[in-house]
Amino acid sequence: MQSSVEVNSPLQLTAEKERRFRLTQAGRKAALGYLFLSPFLILFIIFTVIPVVQSVYLSFTYYNMLQPAKWVGLSNYSVLFLEDDTFIKSLKNTFVFAIIAGPLSYCLSFLLAWVINTLRAKMLFSLAFYVPSITSGIALSIVWLYIFSGDRYGLLNNWMLNWGMISEPILWTTDPDTIMPVIVIVSLWMSMGTGFLVFLAGLQNVSPELYEAGAIDGISSRFQELWYITLPLMKPQLLFGAVNSIVAAFGVFDIAVAIAGMPSPNYAGHTIISHLFDYAFIRFELGYASAIAVFLFFLTFGLGRIVMKLLSSKDQ
Repeated sequence: MQSSVEVNSPLQLTAEKERRFRLTQAGRKAALGYLFLSPFLILFIIFTVIPVVQSVYLSFTYYNMLQPAKWVGLSNYSVLFLEDDTFIKSLKNTFVFAIIAGPLSYCLSFLLAWVINTLRAKMLFSLAFYVPSITSGIALSIVWLYIFSGDRYGLLNNWMLNWGMISEPILWTTDPDTIMPVIVIVSLWMSMGTGFLVFLAGLQNVSPELYEAGAIDGISSRFQELWYITLPLMKPQLLFGAVNSIVAAFGVFDIAVAIAGMPSPNYAGHTIISHLFDYAFIRFELGYASAIAVFLFFLTFGLGRIVMKLLSSKDQ
């Protein structure tokens, strides 16, 4: 009679022990990694995931902080897109700002980083371009308000009057036609921040040997080096800078309020964040404000996914 229990050979038992030992070691490494990651995950869930989920729920309710939230379904969204003309105005202003300031800020940050990387005193120039981004927007707006002051003593008006370019002062921050250009200019000045430093770090990590190899292969100009060597090697930095620019462009608020006030004349400087702030912290209609926040969340998330699809490598 043949036994049903199979007896493994000593070599099979040794291989089985090695496999179990490797699995145990891999499990311990994974557990150690999750242990180090757990503080970030806990804080991320508490301060990001839970507020987002709660905001999605509140967007379907009427909630004024004094009474319990009342379920109203899609009413907030229908009012937002069909009846709220101020929101449509803020949406238009935000898109205009994002289309102009976003790409300009992104390209200027990379171009300046590329030029500064070739200079000897690169650290000094890097500090000069990075300082505006870490300075308070409110503090910088005081300087810019003096430049764009609407009387004849404003710096820009004074220059233009002396040069005969205009016959009377321009109301830069109170005229609806000039408010958005002023906001774009000030925002561009302050946009040389994180993206600029990331581009500079990426440029410094490109090995000089690659440029020497490119020269042997026929690359003869700086623009060819940029196109064939630098840009393909900087895709991660370019991706980060693009996502950062999108978030910054659609999150413009403090500069617009500091320059044009709230509400701005004819809502010329009113953005989506301004509209959200108005309903959340002035009118205390948190359900409606949550609907604005959810729309902005999915808008920036969708644009970020499109940019990641365009700039991500196939192996990422």
